[in-house]
Amino acid sequence: MYRDNYITALRTELLEMVSEQLTPVAMRYGYSEVPLETNIKWRPQVLVLGNYSSGKSTLINEFLGTEVQGTGQAPTDDSFTVITYDEPETDDAPIRVTDQRDGKFLLNDPEYPFETLKKHGQRFASHFKLKKVNSPFLKNLAIIDTPGMLDSITERDRGYNYQDVIGDLAQIADLVLVLFDPHKAGTVREAHTSLRDTLPAKTFEDRVLYVLNRIDECASMTDLLRVYGTLCWNLSQITGRKDIPMIHLTYSTAAAHKTGRAEDPQAAYLHYLDNQREELKKAVFQAPCHRLDNLATFVETHGERLCHFLEGMISYRRKARMFRVKLFFTGLAASLIGGAVGWLGLMGLPPFAGLDPVLQATGAGMLSTIMLIFWLALVQKFLYSRFLKKWLRQLDRLTPLPNQTRRDSWASIRDLLYVNLKNSNGQYSLPQVLSEYSTVKQIHDRGSREIREALKELTGIAMDDDASTAKGTGPAPYWANAETTLDGR
Repeated sequence: MYRDNYITALRTELLEMVSEQLTPVAMRYGYSEVPLETNIKWRPQVLVLGNYSSGKSTLINEFLGTEVQGTGQAPTDDSFTVITYDEPETDDAPIRVTDQRDGKFLLNDPEYPFETLKKHGQRFASHFKLKKVNSPFLKNLAIIDTPGMLDSITERDRGYNYQDVIGDLAQIADLVLVLFDPHKAGTVREAHTSLRDTLPAKTFEDRVLYVLNRIDECASMTDLLRVYGTLCWNLSQITGRKDIPMIHLTYSTAAAHKTGRAEDPQAAYLHYLDNQREELKKAVFQAPCHRLDNLATFVETHGERLCHFLEGMISYRRKARMFRVKLFFTGLAASLIGGAVGWLGLMGLPPFAGLDPVLQATGAGMLSTIMLIFWLALVQKFLYSRFLKKWLRQLDRLTPLPNQTRRDSWASIRDLLYVNLKNSNGQYSLPQVLSEYSTVKQIHDRGSREIREALKELTGIAMDDDASTAKGTGPAPYWANAETTLDGR
């Protein structure tokens, strides 16, 4: 019980730190369109990807204990389906779909973390839905089923950018299952793009599990080895990894018995293989356990990127301020010189030579003032516009990029900084950005370290420890009192 309370308290503190310290800064400068905590406030999620007919629906149905998703050899469902838990009416109630909602409900209900998907348009919304199922399997997690990946389909055919949707869902998922079947182990085009580009950019390698499903459909052990080797080769080429990722070999025993394949003498090789269906099920069950670690990674990643984003803003604003100072003094000098030349001209021209010296000085001063106003209102504005355009073309010079970590961080925020500078015309308060940078940096440096220490301490808390004997009864962690600490810096 104490362990559960510790996990709940730690999760609550992490969400509060994000919502109170990071989100205001992120939304003020366009780093994020929605509150950052929107993506992490809901339950753990498992995203299931795969070629069509790779057995995604059958796998999900077996996990849940009932027919929730349609199955078949041809594509049967072209929707993204969020499957979540609903309390059963009675203890002996049969497992079933208790409620269904459409995409507009999902995208607009603040309970769910899908507000960011609104940008994919109405066509996507019509292919997005929610199913509530009273299956115990879903008590601590949700499953997101996806349309099967195809070879020839395009964004125009779907009506939305499939890869962008996959990327957004992978970013908030705690586990991603990628299923293949023996008939398409070479991977289709959409799978190739997802594995090569989308998933590496949006999630972490250790959150992706590869599954060769329906292995009972291989004609023989030789056929299975050929399929397995083909998939290994293709994955190594797509992912760019020298080491082959772990591939789980699974099949549905119920489907094998139903088709008679289990009794087929040619399928005798199945008896020598360990069907990793249960192992895969345990991995899915572990998704909630990884949630805290994923939340900590979320804070570290966005803290680092937001720091880099603010560094770019600070660097540009300092350069712009120095440029404006130089322009001002250049304009001031030019106007003074112009005024002096005008004074000499007034003294030398016959019509004005006989005027009172005070009037001549006043006229020269007025000329100098007009020139300065003209400089500030037109010339300086024009030159600053050119200055901004120059730095928008060479944003990479705003920040040092000495290592791959910094380059990866910069790649993730460079376009956001470009939009920010262009839309704001580079006009914002430097002292405010410096103050917010200090806040975010302390959270990233000190807060992230203490989050990891708390997670390490959590591993030492046994399931039956109570508050009197468990570790972690010391003072509140830094981030729980971050506002006080930062205000008193």
